Amino acid sequence: MIITTASAEDTIKLGEKIAKRLKSGDIVALSGELGAGKTTLVKGIAKGLGVKNYRYVNSPSFVLVKEYRGKIPLFHFDIYRLNNLKEIEDIGYEDYLARRGVVVIEWSSKMTRILPKRHLDIALKIKNSNERIISVKGI
Repeated sequence: MIITTASAEDTIKLGEKIAKRLKSGDIVALSGELGAGKTTLVKGIAKGLGVKNYRYVNSPSFVLVKEYRGKIPLFHFDIYRLNNLKEIEDIGYEDYLARRGVVVIEWSSKMTRILPKRHLDIALKIKNSNERIISVKGI
């Protein structure tokens, strides 16, 4: 499915709709260039999962993973700064997969070899300063 969003608010709404279909144990793999709206989409996913302060969701670029409490826990990874699969394993990626929650990974293209086959793949592309073209496939 390919969707075009016209604003950050539209991208948040799309994330919320996606979240309504997610369940504990699901993995969402996000890809797209800097500024494509990955973290904005995660805000919407957080909202849809019942995270009360979803507007405060931000990129965990420096801490690598953030946990949010909602109806279903959200584990938000940003692996932009990691250079290899060993570093991804070292941050406890597999431990989070074993926990009951939804795992969302920004820059997932860095770990395609170790992603479980069953995951939702979302690619975001910048169309212009406001619009994004978002491709959703999987699960």
